[in-house]
Amino acid sequence: MGNYKDLKVWQQSKDLAVDIYRLTDQGLFIKDFGLRDQMRRSSVSVSSNIAEGDDLDTDKQSIRHFYIARGSIAELRTQLVISMEIEYISSEKYKELEKICDNISAMLTGLIRHRSK
Repeated sequence: MGNYKDLKVWQQSKDLAVDIYRLTDQGLFIKDFGLRDQMRRSSVSVSSNIAEGDDLDTDKQSIRHFYIARGSIAELRTQLVISMEIEYISSEKYKELEKICDNISAMLTGLIRHRSK
C-alpha cells in the first residue's frame, strides 16, 4: 500500500486524464464547457481515487475507492460515446480511447479482486 505511482493502472489512468485534457482543449470542446469539464472531472477522478485508495490503511477502504474509480471510467466512456455521436471526436479516436478505458477497467477489476482476498 502507498506506492500508487508504481501501479500500472494508476500510470495509465493518469496518462488518460492528460490525453482527455489535451483532447478537450481543442475543436468543438472549447465552447462546450459542460461536456468538456465533465470529461475532465471523470478522467481525473480515476487516477485520484486509485491514489487515494492505495494510500488508505485497510483493503476495505481501498476497494471502495477502486470501485469509485471504475465508476468514473464508466462515466468517461459514456461521455466519449456522446462526443463521438455529436461529432466532437472521430470514431477512430473514440475506439482508441475506449480501448484504454477497457484496459483500465479490467486492471481495476483485478486490483479489487486482489485486495478482496
